[in-house]
Amino acid sequence: MDGPTTMSADGANPGGNSRDGGWFGRGPGGTPGGPAPTPQAPPTGPAPAARPSAPPAPVAPAPSVPPAPGAPSAPEQRTAPSTPFQPFASSPAAAPTPPTASGPTAAPTPHTEPAGAEQRAADPEDTSDAALLRRTLAEIEPIADKVTSHFYALLFLKHPDLRALFPAAMDTQRDRLFTALLTAATHVHDADTLTAYLPRLGRGHRKYGTLPEHYPAVGECLLGALSRYARESWGPKTEAAWVGAYTAISQIMIDAAAEDELRAPAWWQAEVVAHEMRTRDIAVVTVRPDQPYPFLAGQYTSLETPWWPRVWRHYSFASAPRSDGLLSFHVKAVPAGWVSHALVHRARPGHVIRLGAPAGSMTVDHTTDSGLLCLGGGTGIAPIKALVEDVAQHGSRRSVQVFYGARRDHDLYDIDTMLRLQQSHPWLSVRPVVDDGPSGELCGQLPDAVCQYGPWHTYDAYLSGPPGMIRRGVDTLVGIGIPTHRIRHDSIEELVGARN
Repeated sequence: MDGPTTMSADGANPGGNSRDGGWFGRGPGGTPGGPAPTPQAPPTGPAPAARPSAPPAPVAPAPSVPPAPGAPSAPEQRTAPSTPFQPFASSPAAAPTPPTASGPTAAPTPHTEPAGAEQRAADPEDTSDAALLRRTLAEIEPIADKVTSHFYALLFLKHPDLRALFPAAMDTQRDRLFTALLTAATHVHDADTLTAYLPRLGRGHRKYGTLPEHYPAVGECLLGALSRYARESWGPKTEAAWVGAYTAISQIMIDAAAEDELRAPAWWQAEVVAHEMRTRDIAVVTVRPDQPYPFLAGQYTSLETPWWPRVWRHYSFASAPRSDGLLSFHVKAVPAGWVSHALVHRARPGHVIRLGAPAGSMTVDHTTDSGLLCLGGGTGIAPIKALVEDVAQHGSRRSVQVFYGARRDHDLYDIDTMLRLQQSHPWLSVRPVVDDGPSGELCGQLPDAVCQYGPWHTYDAYLSGPPGMIRRGVDTLVGIGIPTHRIRHDSIEELVGARN
């Protein structure tokens, strides 16, 4: 594809990002879909050998994302704690003092806030925890890079054992944590929102080797960085608000991970069994997991290669669940895309990669017979193809209308497959759309082409492609009468970082 697609692309957002995010992951987004399936028992095989260096690992989109630690050699079984886990062993100091030594980033000298700073910044009419959190975030937003750099300096200087959980290069990590934190903190008093997305992040962090005992260190250094740079808004009340927010966030993630560990592996080993080049930079990669891998059509997974240890990227499944258990992914090698280049140009049958748990809500609702309007741009056609196969497997004859977009004719690398499906299923219609196409073809932007047909107000819409296409597509579909609750796509924030 030409840009990041709905978890099928692995492209060039500066440094890349993991859909599963890091400590906080991406902010809430996306539309609800069918329930995610439950994986099986933990794997027993060893993890792929790690190489000495690796590029930056993903963190969460919002458009930025927090860090994604690497995974241990084998998952360790734990049960949910009987009492709430305390992210802070004790209330952290307003500004922890790191040693004056070199590290991933230099640690600034701690700053002691003048008396009354919190009162000057606070609105006397609103001293709620939510307001205090917002003031801190608003104050550090213009200098987020400095704050995030200080956070990592504190973390790695005070807790050097945690450095091994992260990729060797940390430059892009620093750009994402506080944007993701902004989202998490903003929703900390919205229980429904937090419980909708934090448990998934907690479960996803298992593959990075994140343990409950890591959270206190992160919380301590987080408060140290905030207190150092939030000069006007910081004070005892603000610190207490952040302790409470971080406690709530981390507890949800810890509990979800502990519960998931009782029934699912932290990752799956998967052997590459087929590698087909469709264009000079797009490959269809097929793998065989080492144990059953349950998922739903339209979902995605995170993937790690042996060439870039601790760097996970996200790809949509390119087919509905198969009887032989094989999984396929469409991968486009993009500039500076470490994982995508490895999968396209280095991976071959016999190589072993690792898979995270399935995720995503862009799935078919089989309790209704509404038609499906599907827009797939570039390699975003992968999950659309899976949805078509899913409808066929369920034996329904509901109308499925697919608009397959690309810049040029030769970029429609999977058009033959889609046309064969159309020939086999009379309820399916496939329309190619190219930006600069010959006379007689649909031309222009994919969302605009949809307006030439319809009406669509009774259809469920599914969008997969570059973030810009998703945004325009949602606006277009709402404008022609499709309610927002019937438009499904993965989070725009996640898509922004789904590349590399």
